Amino acid sequence: MPVKHDLYADLSITKDELIKLRGKDAKLNHLVDQYDAIDADIVKAEAGSAGDVSDDQLKKLKEKRLLAKDKIVQQVTSTG
Repeated sequence: MPVKHDLYADLSITKDELIKLRGKDAKLNHLVDQYDAIDADIVKAEAGSAGDVSDDQLKKLKEKRLLAKDKIVQQVTSTG
């Protein structure tokens, strides 16, 4: 069963801490929203509810999610 990726664990941050940071930083808020949308697409694809998604398309989505996470890490590090 596909599960949502745990961004908080990857960032070594709690949900509450990220919420506070998002409230102070519009760019971070936007990046996390993008990340969440990509992650939701991956979960749908892995569950089969997104139609016929090829392995290559799923790989590209996962790469896109990784890039989005890297941008979030950069933003948290620069504002933290």
